[in-house]
Amino acid sequence: MLSSGAVSADDADWDQDEHLRFARYRRAFDEVAPADTVALIARVLTDPDRGMASSAVCEYLDRRAGELLTNPGYPSWCLEMTGPVAVDDFSTRRLNEWTLLRAMTLSEPWDAENLLAASNWLQLHAAEKSSAMTVLEVLAESGHTRRIRNIAKSRLSATQRSMPTKAER
Repeated sequence: MLSSGAVSADDADWDQDEHLRFARYRRAFDEVAPADTVALIARVLTDPDRGMASSAVCEYLDRRAGELLTNPGYPSWCLEMTGPVAVDDFSTRRLNEWTLLRAMTLSEPWDAENLLAASNWLQLHAAEKSSAMTVLEVLAESGHTRRIRNIAKSRLSATQRSMPTKAER
């Protein structure tokens, strides 16, 4: 496990190679007890290589948010993560996008403008996985990339074909 405190060359866990530090952070996130997660995120985000640190944290957020997405424990977990990721714009955005994905998945209120302002990562994930007609319609019409729009159009067409017609009901 990583020692407490900021990450620097004076740290026993310090390694000049950011790839080795990233691997160490990944292992630490795999092994961290839930009660220690906030401290680990805060510590990793002190790494001088901000991009690498952010990637390590986002990899953890992606794994854990994916596990909790439809679980009633998601809101409290998300609230707990909000504090430590607030220092990192990328991690904050990713956590917010998982929350938007949760709302769309659970048919809770969500805003199309937020989906259209979201990253390509979220739009692609939603286009590939969502079964919500409204989500697919928004992305088919206005997704960021041709790939996102085409996937959404294809899935929208498949969903519409599989729906019974009035005559079949």
